[in-house]
Amino acid sequence: MSTPYDIPEAPEVLDRREGPYGEVVLRRHGDLLQIIANGCFLMDTSDGRSERRLVDAALGALDARAAGPRVLIGGLGVGFSLAHAAGQSRWGRITVVEREPAVVEWHRAGPLSALSGRALADPRVRIVEADLVRYLHETSDTFDALCLDIDNGPDWTVTEDNEGLYSPAGLSACARVLSPGGVLALWSAQPSPEFEGTLRNAGFRQVRTEEIPVARGVPDVVHIGVRPE
Repeated sequence: MSTPYDIPEAPEVLDRREGPYGEVVLRRHGDLLQIIANGCFLMDTSDGRSERRLVDAALGALDARAAGPRVLIGGLGVGFSLAHAAGQSRWGRITVVEREPAVVEWHRAGPLSALSGRALADPRVRIVEADLVRYLHETSDTFDALCLDIDNGPDWTVTEDNEGLYSPAGLSACARVLSPGGVLALWSAQPSPEFEGTLRNAGFRQVRTEEIPVARGVPDVVHIGVRPE
C-alpha cells in the first residue's frame, strides 16, 4: 500500500536542454522538482531553508542605511531566494542574474512558476539572463547586497568557468558592484575555511560563516563579508 511519503524510484525528466554551458535538466521526483546541470545535482524544492537564510543573512548584515537596499541574487535556481526576497518589504530593487535560459523559462511558464510567479510579478524584480561572472565585470549597476548561489560552494563548482568567481580577482569584481558597507553572502554545501581567508585577503571585513542545519551530513553554510566603507 502506498503512503504520502512514498517516492518513486526513478525521477521523471520533465525537460532536458543543451544550454550555453552544457546540459540542464528539470526532473520530478515524487513531489519534488530537481535541477541537474551537467549531471551534477544543484537543488530541489524539498526545503528552501538555506536559500532563505542566504537572503536573511545579507539583510541582517546591512547597516542602518536608507530604506530600500538593492540586492543582486546570483542564480535563480528553484526560486526560493527570489521568492523570499520579494516577500520582504524592506528590499528595494531585486535583480536576479541567471545564465541558463531554460531555468528562466521554467519559472516564467513552466513547472517552477508556482514557486516564483508572484515574485516575478513584483515591480521591484528584474531578471537578467547573463553569466554572473561576466555581469559582475561589465555592469555599471551597484548593489547593497550580493547573494550568490550558483554552485555547491567555492570548492565544488558546477563548471570550471565559475572557479574564478571565488578567486581574488572574482571577489574584487564582487566588491566593485557593492556600495560601501555592502554585504556579500555566499551559500555553500560545506564550510570552507580557506575561502574565509580569501575573503579577508580580498579586503572584506566582518567575515564570518553561519551554519544551517540539514537533515543529514554536514551543515550548509553562508559565508558573509562586508565591503569596507
